[in-house]
Amino acid sequence: MPYNYLIFALIFILIAGILAYTIRIVPQAEAYVIERLGAYNDTWTTGVHFVMPFIDRIANKVTLKEIVKDFDPQPVITKDNVTMQIDTIVYFQITDPKLYTYGVVGPISAIENLTATTLRNIIGDLELDETLTSRDIINTQMRSILDEATDPWGIKINRVEVKNIIPPKDIQEAMEKQMRAERERREAILKAEGEKKSAILIAEGEKESTVLRAEAKKAAMIAEAEGKARALQAVYEAEARGIELINNSNPSKEYLSIKSLETYEKMANGQATKIVVPSEMQSVASLLTAAKEIVEKK
Repeated sequence: MPYNYLIFALIFILIAGILAYTIRIVPQAEAYVIERLGAYNDTWTTGVHFVMPFIDRIANKVTLKEIVKDFDPQPVITKDNVTMQIDTIVYFQITDPKLYTYGVVGPISAIENLTATTLRNIIGDLELDETLTSRDIINTQMRSILDEATDPWGIKINRVEVKNIIPPKDIQEAMEKQMRAERERREAILKAEGEKKSAILIAEGEKESTVLRAEAKKAAMIAEAEGKARALQAVYEAEARGIELINNSNPSKEYLSIKSLETYEKMANGQATKIVVPSEMQSVASLLTAAKEIVEKK
């Protein structure tokens, strides 16, 4: 009786093992490459599948997710013979598990070597300055070349990024000096522009101040001239008024002659070196002399 139980248990274990071997579940975003009697038979995708014992085998399990590989820095030489280290990151995805399994031995290693050779070819056509400023161009060219080369391997290159560009130490020092000089130049330009604007503002301020002073002086001179004009006008008006009053009073000829003599006296008291006496004044003087003689005889 115990012997029968042992046989039953062995048969159960054998059946369970066969079922466990034959029933396979493929997870999401994976694919299994199946070989039958050593030849490619099928590619399993997500779901439940059955393997024929001793006939079928899983040749490769492939992930369909995007894969990111960061490759080690590679030495490259630029067109102007500068050796530098460049490392890249490649984003790729397996689109055909069959080609990926049978297309190339060591696909990841093949992509790394292909990336290195492609990078050397591209950088070899660029000078140092172009290499440092043309990352987008390098990325685009590498992605195009790698995608075309890996298509027979069932691989799709989605993106290639140049991670680091490490020039030689002496080149780095020269670049740092150049950057420092450029910053100093920009600082000097900004300082000069500031001083220029300051000088312009000062000059404009002095100009406005000079204009204001000139306008104030002009206004003062105008006011002074207007004051003098008003004074002269008042004097002339007074003199005209006096003359008018004299004319209205009908003065005698003798009175007019005396006023003329007073005017002559004022002229004689001046600084003139020569005085011209009009003939009318001489007649007046003769008249006065005759009048004086008459008075003395009486």
